[in-house]
Amino acid sequence: MDTNDTNNANKALLIYPELSYTVTGILFSVHNVLGPYAREKQYGDEFETQLKRKDISYKREVVIGDSGNILDFVIKDKIAVEFKAKRILTKEDYFKVQRYLQEARLKLGLLVNFRNKYIKPVRIIRIDKSD
Repeated sequence: MDTNDTNNANKALLIYPELSYTVTGILFSVHNVLGPYAREKQYGDEFETQLKRKDISYKREVVIGDSGNILDFVIKDKIAVEFKAKRILTKEDYFKVQRYLQEARLKLGLLVNFRNKYIKPVRIIRIDKSD
């Protein structure tokens, strides 16, 4: 398999590649604007402003199912985005996004911790319960 075949295979495995790259770019921009010491709400407000500027449809603070869980953002009814502003992410943060994806029946989630000096949004793919 040559390099082009490998790249094409990797692209085929990505879920919503263009939209997720755009959203990730916005997340980096939000971090550049506010830095690592703002509150989650401030990051959410700036993220919302930039989504509007780019005319990307979204829902904010979405209540999921009967659990009462609230997802920070759902982008184009496709991607869940969960914000954190804390020293370190825990396994529970990842599990929480996985539960949200299952409850909301979304395939892809982005978990981002803005407290870090350099952010690294984490792609989380829904694991079907039947697996």
